[in-house]
Amino acid sequence: MKFCSECAHPVSLSIPDGDNRPRYVCSNCGAIHYQNPKMVLGSIPVWDEGGDMRILLCKRAIEPRLGYWTLPAGFMENNETTSNAAIRETIEEAGANIQLHELFSLLNVPHVHQVHMFYRATLLDLNYEAGVESLEVKLFSADEIPWDDIAFPTVSQTLKFFLEDHAALKDGGTYHFHTADITKPMIQPKSVAIN
Repeated sequence: MKFCSECAHPVSLSIPDGDNRPRYVCSNCGAIHYQNPKMVLGSIPVWDEGGDMRILLCKRAIEPRLGYWTLPAGFMENNETTSNAAIRETIEEAGANIQLHELFSLLNVPHVHQVHMFYRATLLDLNYEAGVESLEVKLFSADEIPWDDIAFPTVSQTLKFFLEDHAALKDGGTYHFHTADITKPMIQPKSVAIN
């Protein structure tokens, strides 16, 4: 940040009185510009017909990670609840009608200043289609998930948590709320062919 959004004067990085970390402070008007983590919200849309469970994934049409597969998710907007954001992102990226269930995973990604949250969801029908941010939208069974081409570690971890809980259902298990910290930056991707 170079300029104050209140008065347009230059800002400098300093620790304000009563604070414990550097903030951008305007020496002209005194405004302190706090920067906070961004929230990424998404869903795990599932179609289960007669025990044939499949998960809806989107192939990204935008950077970062163009051409890689992800759960439908994106940045939360102002004046939205987390559940509203998850539903909106699912509609925008996958054109999917869902019934949202409980919050399933919360993943902290401190090195990029983000928190990712995913809700369990049931597809209400199979009328889905790729939105402008997706090249393709497709249902995958557990053994078809393209693990090497998953876009983000938070998506991989959420899918692993989900598949573990889903497998435990047959033995009387349930879906649980999961948390994890993703502390390592992603390895730079190999090129992915865009079809």
